[in-house]
Amino acid sequence: MIHNGRSRKLPFDPEEAVAHLRAADAKLGALIDRVGPFTLRLDAWSSPFESLVESIIYQQLHGKAAATIHGRLCACFGGEPAPQILLDLPEERLRGCGVSGNKIKALRDLAEKTLDGTVPPHAVIRKLSDEEIIERLTAVRGIGEWTVQMLLMFRLGRPDVLPVTDYGVRKGFALTFMRLPKTRAVTAADLPKPEVVIRRAARWKPYRSVASWYMWRACDLAKNVPEAET
Repeated sequence: MIHNGRSRKLPFDPEEAVAHLRAADAKLGALIDRVGPFTLRLDAWSSPFESLVESIIYQQLHGKAAATIHGRLCACFGGEPAPQILLDLPEERLRGCGVSGNKIKALRDLAEKTLDGTVPPHAVIRKLSDEEIIERLTAVRGIGEWTVQMLLMFRLGRPDVLPVTDYGVRKGFALTFMRLPKTRAVTAADLPKPEVVIRRAARWKPYRSVASWYMWRACDLAKNVPEAET
């Protein structure tokens, strides 16, 4: 998700989560010692509709370009983003904002599924399970499971999300748990299969989101080590 500088507190105790992970997995505990405290804070809340509009715009684009397009689109709403306004906007205006044809189709599908209740409002989504949220939101054109998992983690603060297809999580896992040559960088061939991550992550429940965050930090640590020592 896109961070805007504002944040909210987590709906679970991070110290309790870290203590659980240390006790459950000694190697993960060693990584936690290297990284330090769990400092994730939730992005400022926006509706599922607004969050997914943002996600669709940012797909496959560099941050600055996506931010420009997203800003132009928000200006078109003339206030709070709303699905009916998006549906009423002529395609020419959307293209004028820099939105591609495929993303226009995705945005319109998102708007329609928000109006028919498939994409629920904030008050409803808070009460749904992770699995229910994934099922509903991935019904939207252009929204995959990874995108919903990021929303679960960074907007809803769900503690037990494991994005096993995420490159950073897989790379962090390889760096932490697999015996890799010290003389070269990690390659795609080194990355674990999802089932390998899932099997080890069983001991991390119910705080797999926190463990995933530490996998990303393992990648950050590796960036600060000379390549010959990575």
